[in-house]
Amino acid sequence: MTIQRMDNVAIVVDDLDAAVAFFTELGMELEGKAQIEGLYADHTVGLDGVRSDIAMMRTPDGHSKLELTKYHTPAVSDAEPRNPPPNTLGLHRVMFAVDDIDDTIARLRAHGAELLGEVAQYENIFRLCYLRGPAGIIVALAEQIG
Repeated sequence: MTIQRMDNVAIVVDDLDAAVAFFTELGMELEGKAQIEGLYADHTVGLDGVRSDIAMMRTPDGHSKLELTKYHTPAVSDAEPRNPPPNTLGLHRVMFAVDDIDDTIARLRAHGAELLGEVAQYENIFRLCYLRGPAGIIVALAEQIG
């Protein structure tokens, strides 16, 4: 048996509305919001007393999704360090293909995004950058130029 597809990537955030605004500005669409709690949630994630709000975001093509999660209980655990560098073990970053990297960066800066380095060009194929987004997640952008 094989997998059917990758369904979504979850990101735990401290401000759900700000994270929804950030990813909406990026071009994702809000698919829906829900409150998650109960024994099934506790059993699924392996925590007791889970109560969270989620927002499911999808890319315009409908093939990729992000689940943004705000935990009310139990309290969130801060990652150490708070804003880990790109070479930290574990989930590295989420990358999005964009039409205009400069415009996208400008729009996301209004939502608190900060460049980790600078916009770099890979041969005559891509312009690329890493941004620090909601909850410290690294969001990579790629603009195909060739």
